[in-house]
Amino acid sequence: QVQLVESGGGLVQAGGSLRLSCAASGRTFSRYAMGWFRQAPGKEREFVSVIGWSSGNTRYADSVKGRFTISRDNAKNLVYLQMNSLKPEDTAVYYCAADHSFSVFRAASVDYWGQGTQVTVSS
Repeated sequence: QVQLVESGGGLVQAGGSLRLSCAASGRTFSRYAMGWFRQAPGKEREFVSVIGWSSGNTRYADSVKGRFTISRDNAKNLVYLQMNSLKPEDTAVYYCAADHSFSVFRAASVDYWGQGTQVTVSS
C-alpha cells in the first residue's frame, strides 16, 4: 500500500553535506511516522531519525543530533534528511522507512522500507 523510493546519496568529503529524499505513495502517507535507518558493512541496521504526523515531533540518534535534520511535506508525499558536517563514520546505506508508531520505531518491526541509497564520506 505504501511504496518508498530514496534518492540523493553519493560520495562527499568529510565536513560536506547531502540531502536525502524519500518519495512516498499512498493516500494514508500522513498517518505514518516516517524515518531513516542506516546500515554499514558488518553492522546492524541503525536508527537515525524519525518524524511523526506533525513535523514538530522528531527524534534523532545521539550520533547525528545537531548535524542531521528530518522534515516532511505531506502535501507532496516527501520526506527529507538534511545531513551536514558529515563524518566518515556516517558512511552507510541509508533506508527510508514508514511505521504506524512514532515512539517505537525499530528496524525489526517497521511496516515499509525503501530500496536504500549509498552515502560515502571520505577523509
